[in-house]
Amino acid sequence: MSVSAGGLGADRERDPSQASIGELLGAITRDTSTLVRQEIQLAKVELRQEVRTATRVAGMFGGAALGALMVLLFLSYALWWGLANVMDQGWAALVVAAVWALIAGVLVAVARRQVRGLQTLPQTAETIRRVPAAVRGRTQQRSGGER
Repeated sequence: MSVSAGGLGADRERDPSQASIGELLGAITRDTSTLVRQEIQLAKVELRQEVRTATRVAGMFGGAALGALMVLLFLSYALWWGLANVMDQGWAALVVAAVWALIAGVLVAVARRQVRGLQTLPQTAETIRRVPAAVRGRTQQRSGGER
């Protein structure tokens, strides 16, 4: 019977049933380390791609917002000039400004009403309130002086 060129160690790597526990643990550790490194590299590549896409999308939204602002500006000018046909230009400008002030006021009132209705992380706050009791071994808060 002849020994292969790789020696006995090569036979053990091909046949895991012949490997020692130390060799098996070493192989598991090496494979796990390789897998973790590869997953981290994949996550970095995916994150870079997502950031690039998000940057492009943000730029498009910014461009759309600028376009919408320009539309509002030119519509306001058109309204001003249209009103200037029936009244003095100064008064027409004042009417357009008053319309925008009214729109801004309505938006502020609606936003304030919605801010008052906001609850700051209600589920998280409830969970945090329960943490001290859970640490002491209780699952629910007890009322009164019971311990």
